[in-house]
Amino acid sequence: MFFDIINSGSKGNATLVFTKETTILIDMGIPIKVIEEELSKFGKSIKDIDAVLITHNHADHYRNIKTFSPKKMYSLEGTIPGSLSNVIEIYKPFKVIDVEIMAFPTSHDATNPCGFLLKEGNESLVYMTDTGTYLSNNTPYIKNPTYLVIESNHDIQMLLHTNRPMELIQRIMSDYGHLCNEDSAFAALEIIGEDTKEIVLAHLSEEANTPELALAAYHKVFQYARVNLDKYKLRCANQNIPLIGGNYED
Repeated sequence: MFFDIINSGSKGNATLVFTKETTILIDMGIPIKVIEEELSKFGKSIKDIDAVLITHNHADHYRNIKTFSPKKMYSLEGTIPGSLSNVIEIYKPFKVIDVEIMAFPTSHDATNPCGFLLKEGNESLVYMTDTGTYLSNNTPYIKNPTYLVIESNHDIQMLLHTNRPMELIQRIMSDYGHLCNEDSAFAALEIIGEDTKEIVLAHLSEEANTPELALAAYHKVFQYARVNLDKYKLRCANQNIPLIGGNYED
């Protein structure tokens, strides 16, 4: 299994997940042309996408869903009109070819927001962005993934010093907004385990965060928890530059 985080941030999100038999797209908040160009790098096209998973109904995650047949779309009830998607349920796995998929709840100001756990063979991927707090009830279901993609949206001090309206700042910092760097790191500590190899920090704010600050917060929190961060491949996803992770062989 490997993944390609094409774009990650408030301007648009889309991530491809590949196994030997299956191609899955998580979120569809960027132009179809960008996804087509990325797929071509792996000798694939849009028609090769077997499933599209939608985390929630904010434009930067689902604005271009009309590109795909409803038969390929999967989301929780209320995220997309029922006729446009296969309706799935929290904590109830389903299969797409060789990949087992399970949705788990997140805490965001959207209709039924969720993250996804994908399993294939001995590998698994947890994908969780856009959540104001980590819901610990998820831990038994998603503990110890091979790969973790987790939101690390903002540095609190940077956010407070932006020119954004205070109402927006308060929304971002609320339990229904986005994870700050430190909260992301503490959430990651709950999720990772002995089999975890890689952590990717996603949905970084371009105005209220930097990769350097996000990584520094992780080092600080892991050191505080006496967990050796050097055991994991730690990187930051980008709004415009694709990041390939997982078990990828060029």
